[in-house]
Amino acid sequence: MDQRVDNERRPDSVSNRTSPPSGVASAKKPSWRETLRQRRGLVLVLGIAAAVLLILLLLWWLHARQYESTDDAFIDARTVQISAQISAAIVEVPVTDNQLVEAGTVLVRLDDRDFTAALGEAKGQVAQAQAGIANLQAQIAAQQARIDQAKKQVEEAQAALTFAQQQADRYETLTKQGTATVEQAQQYASNLLQSRASLAAAQANAIAAEKQTPVLVAQQQLSEGELMQRTPAAQQAEANLSRTVITAPVAGRVTQLTAAKGNYAAVGQALMMFVPRDVWVTANFKETQLDLMRPGQPVSIVIDAYPDRTFAGHVASVQAGSGTAFSLLPPQNATGNYVKIVQRVPVKIVFDSPPDVLLGPGISVVPTVKVR
Repeated sequence: MDQRVDNERRPDSVSNRTSPPSGVASAKKPSWRETLRQRRGLVLVLGIAAAVLLILLLLWWLHARQYESTDDAFIDARTVQISAQISAAIVEVPVTDNQLVEAGTVLVRLDDRDFTAALGEAKGQVAQAQAGIANLQAQIAAQQARIDQAKKQVEEAQAALTFAQQQADRYETLTKQGTATVEQAQQYASNLLQSRASLAAAQANAIAAEKQTPVLVAQQQLSEGELMQRTPAAQQAEANLSRTVITAPVAGRVTQLTAAKGNYAAVGQALMMFVPRDVWVTANFKETQLDLMRPGQPVSIVIDAYPDRTFAGHVASVQAGSGTAFSLLPPQNATGNYVKIVQRVPVKIVFDSPPDVLLGPGISVVPTVKVR
């Protein structure tokens, strides 16, 4: 019986127990070339798929580089604030919210009684001034006739004076010769004095008649000045009367209606907002997208409110400056630390034909411009 402890046992016995059986051979790992050779079909499929994908990416890039698009775009329009130009009570509002109206449609009527009376008074003053001018023109014409008459009287008095002078000279000679009496000579001498006085009176009358004409002309000019002063007042009264009827400046829609019958409209008070039919797209493109963008390039417009439709348009203009340059508080890059940020530039895009859908300022759109 072997009485040795386990530590004293022979090492060979332990090694004989742990050694693997001699018939088991170690497995050989295949190389990557053999693996590819075994999966040749899969590799071929993957290669073809990669080539197709690369071609598709190249085609997509060649197509996409022809277009520039942005989602920072919206419908824009020049909205009109309809306000009162005179102070008066509102007597009628024949339109309602969001109503489509044509140009010239009555939007609001104001009380016109005071303005009608003012216009009548102003027209009466104008008519009075015109009548005064016509009266003075007639007086000037009549005065000219008086001047002509006075001149004729001067000529008549001059002829009478000449005859009286001749008669006085003749009878003075006859008296000296003794063929005429002294009484006759004295009578013709008196006639001569009367003719001289008549001539002087006629000349004075002619001078007075001529000097009366400038007075009448001055009065006419004064009346014409009054007419020039009263005519603008009448025109102002007529304009104020016309402002009692507020009409649509262009075709469009009524929005934000605040006017109501019975309210009092003050000068400058907003009664409603008016959105014209003429709308366009304001697209804020990055400045890096503007290299090839030019006016006239075609644009396809997708409106968020009508995602199933595409509208045709074209680039109308590019703003001369970024949007921040015209903001309320433009940036001052000369102060503090500067961090370069890609700016956005507004581009105006107009529709080729008026859209047949309801559009208003602020509606989001996505325009795509073909730049190549």
